[in-house]
Amino acid sequence: MYYVKDIQKSFDGNHVLKGVSLDIEANRTTVLVGPSGSGKTTLLRCINLLEMPDSGVVHLNGDEIVFGKDAPPKFAGGAARALRRKTSMVFQNFQLFPHKTVIGNIIEGPVSVLKQDRVQAIEEAEALLKKVGLLEKRDAWPRDLSGGQQQRVAIARALAMKPELLLFDEPTSALDPELEYEVLSIIRQLCAEKQTIVIITHKLSFAQEVADRIVFFDGGRILRQGTWEEMNDGSVPRIAQFLNMLR
Repeated sequence: MYYVKDIQKSFDGNHVLKGVSLDIEANRTTVLVGPSGSGKTTLLRCINLLEMPDSGVVHLNGDEIVFGKDAPPKFAGGAARALRRKTSMVFQNFQLFPHKTVIGNIIEGPVSVLKQDRVQAIEEAEALLKKVGLLEKRDAWPRDLSGGQQQRVAIARALAMKPELLLFDEPTSALDPELEYEVLSIIRQLCAEKQTIVIITHKLSFAQEVADRIVFFDGGRILRQGTWEEMNDGSVPRIAQFLNMLR
């Protein structure tokens, strides 16, 4: 069971998340849509504790942290570390280590964080590079890769941590359409494999294709959630307006 409950988050007086509660279904793809600034990315960052909620609950399959002034100590018993290890995040702008090769980027987490044997980590990293179609680039530097190739390496790096929950923050927003296709193909494959995935995207055709559930954000709140057909039925004017703008 994966969920967040009543998440509140503000930055310098800007109330970004206003009591967001969301159940994340295991082995399903949840797609977050909505206008820029509506809180989607902040929610992902609260799920994996890149940002600490001001209050609320983050629960990932048995590991839970309660936030707020009356909450118990946030990091007692390594709770934050345990929770973070259940997630991996793929960012908009790749965020590869420029001073490490492709294979070095992928094994960094398993070796340093999971304390995995280096030889085993390399073997698994090569298998992941084969999965994303980049085994021949194992010794390349990030600067020598296209944006699409860098993002595919970032996906392999995320998978190397064997996460229970994969988070994608607009993974193709920095790519042109040709490079975008190769990244979306990998994500389609992961969705078909029934990984537990949360994706932020503005690509409606892709959302319609892969989403088991679509969640619409607006003004720091979830306005509606459901299937594509339910979201696209025109019954909520704000959602209809937004979807029409992106068509």
